[in-house]
Amino acid sequence: QVQLVESGGGLVQPGGSLRLSCAVSASTFSSYVMGWYRQVPGKQRELVAAVGGGGIANYADSVKGRFTISRDNAKNTLYLQMNSLKPEDTAQYYCNKWPVGSWGDYWGQGTQVTVSS
Repeated sequence: QVQLVESGGGLVQPGGSLRLSCAVSASTFSSYVMGWYRQVPGKQRELVAAVGGGGIANYADSVKGRFTISRDNAKNTLYLQMNSLKPEDTAQYYCNKWPVGSWGDYWGQGTQVTVSS
């Protein structure tokens, strides 16, 4: 059984920063490509950023240059540093492996990020 527990969201003004964390209870965490996803009501969940076990990262064009994904394999934890936040970044943020595949049953509660003045 895999557990994904996201934290760190909140209300922030445009231009502000937040750091999200995701604790992953999977013994083989380091072997998976992990990603941060976000979803707004009425829209499909989208991949924001992903990072391989060795730290190579990829980003959606909408967040490139503003967000940084990282991981600590010793702590089974995934991070997302979000800078220069925009109102359009407002969403529920989730972590999961990429591709989701068999972990589709393990989505956590997510953490809400609201960017507003």
